[in-house]
Amino acid sequence: MSTNLRLSDREAKALRAAAQKSGKSQQSLIRAALAQYLGLDDTTSEDQAVAEGLVRPPSKFIDVEPFLTLDRGETTLDLLERDER
Repeated sequence: MSTNLRLSDREAKALRAAAQKSGKSQQSLIRAALAQYLGLDDTTSEDQAVAEGLVRPPSKFIDVEPFLTLDRGETTLDLLERDER
């Protein structure tokens, strides 16, 4: 399942810092926090897969600058070709 998450500037800054410090992706940190909040398994499926040797450990998080900035009032839907909507 995928979802969108809107964070305050303060939350986003803290999440980026935690990702850089831990070397984990922001997505991985959010999933782990959600699992902990919901009382699910302590280890994430990603951590378990790494421990079992099924996948390689993720590469260290690197924050990048966005390469595309939308004009005011423009949405990502406007970027799609008409038949892709």
